Amino acid sequence: MPRIPAVAPADASPLVKVAYKYAAHKFDEVPEPFTVLAHHRKLFVASARHELAVQKASTVLPANVREIAVYRVAWTIGCSWCVDFGTMLQRLDGLDVERLQHIADYADSPAYSEDERAAIAYADAMTATPTTVTDEQVADLERRFGRAGVVELSYQIGIENMRARMYSALGITEQGFGTDSCRVPWADDAAVTTEGPGS
Repeated sequence: MPRIPAVAPADASPLVKVAYKYAAHKFDEVPEPFTVLAHHRKLFVASARHELAVQKASTVLPANVREIAVYRVAWTIGCSWCVDFGTMLQRLDGLDVERLQHIADYADSPAYSEDERAAIAYADAMTATPTTVTDEQVADLERRFGRAGVVELSYQIGIENMRARMYSALGITEQGFGTDSCRVPWADDAAVTTEGPGS
């Protein structure tokens, strides 16, 4: 369970209830970060708008490159929720999720392309504290993806660092998106679940 309890649908504001229903329709379950962030209505709204805007704007990079870089950040930081959710997103994008089992050995694994390896190495360099990005690395990425692609990759890696660190700090763990069994934050309360976002 998260360190800050989820806001159950019965306790949520009308706006949050609508957001829960939308998320449940899109993902078959309400992502637990939503339910924790719902304690702060203004940040909840800001975060939702930002995530939607970033998703719409991120169209320069191939999905496989963008998603594997984001996944590597989650895996490196150790955010089990982000790894779980990221696996689902890759599956929904039609990407090969079996290759995720080889993420530790990406540099030598035939499961990854040269472009993917370059994006993963950049994710590692950006996620290191302090960062270890080099001029040569950025120049190589620019040759591969163009300037807009480097900006998009940097933005996506930066956002995932924020998500993964925040969710880990709040104790938000895997929810079952990567498999067929989802953990519902308010599942212990049958009455609330009946009236929950999926109803």
